[in-house]
Amino acid sequence: MQLDFYKAFSINVDLAIEAHDLARGQTGREIPGVIVDREKYENSSVTIVKVIEEQAEQLMGKPRGNYITIEAPVLRENNRLAQQEVAEVLAKKLTSLFNLPESANILLVGMGNWNATPDALGPRVIDQSMVTRHLFKYAPEELSDGMRPVSAIAPGVLGITGIETAEIIKGVVEKIQPELIIVVDSLAAGSVDRIATTIQIADTGISPGSGIGNKRAGVNRESMGVPVIAIGVPTVVHAAVIAQVTVEQFLEQLKTNPVLEQIYKNLRPDFTQQVINQVLQPFAGNLMVTPKEIDALILNISKIVAGGISMALHPSISFDEYNLYLN
Repeated sequence: MQLDFYKAFSINVDLAIEAHDLARGQTGREIPGVIVDREKYENSSVTIVKVIEEQAEQLMGKPRGNYITIEAPVLRENNRLAQQEVAEVLAKKLTSLFNLPESANILLVGMGNWNATPDALGPRVIDQSMVTRHLFKYAPEELSDGMRPVSAIAPGVLGITGIETAEIIKGVVEKIQPELIIVVDSLAAGSVDRIATTIQIADTGISPGSGIGNKRAGVNRESMGVPVIAIGVPTVVHAAVIAQVTVEQFLEQLKTNPVLEQIYKNLRPDFTQQVINQVLQPFAGNLMVTPKEIDALILNISKIVAGGISMALHPSISFDEYNLYLN
């Protein structure tokens, strides 16, 4: 079973849509306590997974809450109009998760390591975001109606700062007292097709480093004392997952070849796992893979995510006006 394979290699599933598919594949039926809705747009599709019961929470390994997944292969293309539409869909779906007055104080947090490109999405989004909190005090004439006070930080990672990321964020929260925190982070996916083409929005917060097996203090309503919305984009895939798909497709070819079919029948059920264990042994089974063009992908998608966030937080600002404010 695929879920057993993930457990054997201690692979965490960051995307709720993938966790739902794994759990459903394990049980062979729909999961009680989960509601799934789908929407279709010209250049993207949206899947909304609502985990509403404890049993579903345990089966999926995801806290109860709302998980919105935007799938848009066009994000890898140089199509500005299509990417603008995706940013607008992101803004619409992000807005659906909060109900705040125009004066609400918002904190943006860019999680990750700016020195490691696959983990630099959060800091790059902060670089492209509309930060306005200081303008309310020092340059109110620059503000338009419908703009909120927004501040932002990129706190780095434990290996750089020596401080747990959640501790840094908590200190800032206690000082500026935001009414909403939005965190952006890189995720690990279960398919190479999802790298830089999928955006997940969740109102359950985030656990830094969970996708690569690190256990860090969570950034959520319980730890921060205010609502936390997490936005993530897959930038890596576990090598074991790629190896598994490759071996499985190879075995499928054996099954369809009359000459080789007997070889397939003689293989032990644990064959795939043993082979992958041997290949990944030098890395203790913890090897992550990312495309060589990840620099360009991160730069491109960070602009789209930042644009969607800014349009959601400043409803009077259009996509073009957002770019004007940045420039």
